[in-house]
Amino acid sequence: MATAPQLFDRRLLDLRRRRAARQTGTHGTADFLLARAADDLESRLSVVTRRFERAVDLGTPGDHARRVIAARGALTVHAAHHVVRDGGLQVLADEEALPFADGSLDLVVSLLSLQFVNDLPGTLAQVRRALKPDGLFLAALIGGDTLTELREAFAEAESVVEGGVSPRVAPFVDVRSLGGLLQRAGFALPVADSDRLTVRYDSAYDLMRDLRRMGATNVLRERRRAPLRRETLAQVLQVYSDNFSDSDRRVHATFEIVWLSGWAPHASQQQPLKPGSATVRLADVLGDRSGDPGGRRGS
Repeated sequence: MATAPQLFDRRLLDLRRRRAARQTGTHGTADFLLARAADDLESRLSVVTRRFERAVDLGTPGDHARRVIAARGALTVHAAHHVVRDGGLQVLADEEALPFADGSLDLVVSLLSLQFVNDLPGTLAQVRRALKPDGLFLAALIGGDTLTELREAFAEAESVVEGGVSPRVAPFVDVRSLGGLLQRAGFALPVADSDRLTVRYDSAYDLMRDLRRMGATNVLRERRRAPLRRETLAQVLQVYSDNFSDSDRRVHATFEIVWLSGWAPHASQQQPLKPGSATVRLADVLGDRSGDPGGRRGS
């Protein structure tokens, strides 16, 4: 059995999330992305009529997802590599090795965590097995278009100052690939869509400070271990300002949140028609008679 590539240092990720959770005061944890995802989660669940009795919040930093699920009356467990003892049912678990029995859960949600899983196909397959028939999976992940500006600024700055480029921003998966992963994992009615957010800062330095407060700085295993050189940082700030600033000289940063949803298969769900079972021609629906003997177009 092939082992998934180990792109992320998950121990380092755990340490940085712990550090971010401890920050308080004016420059405390930056949770605007999580808050936005939680609002979207509430909206998506509001249109689901199915009642969920047992739910798992998988890896979401903080309690954003748990508050939304608890409001629907579900018995909720927070499962994560690092849990904070702030009340409720919690279990220490690795998102890549779930401790739940097959067919034991009604709902699994995850906000802005699974993008750092090394074996995402394996995790999705485990979630699918843990769901009861007609159970729902909803997850928000950081998408592939996130921080394209910062990625480009670092690449140009390092090339100029250091004569080479090192991996600085994680290669997040794009929405089309994630939709395919849901199908491979065996989910019914799989859907993947994205939400794009542009955030403005006084400088790229403020953006990088926010990433630190999120616990979302570089955790790639192949990252450069040496500290960022002062000359390189200055060049990054300059390149970012030159290429990605608005008319008021403030800079902008792109964040993409990709949403995944899928159901554990159940007989009551909508089923696709069998190939060849259609009773109406597409051309007739579109009003195109060019293929009929008497349907010649006027000249």
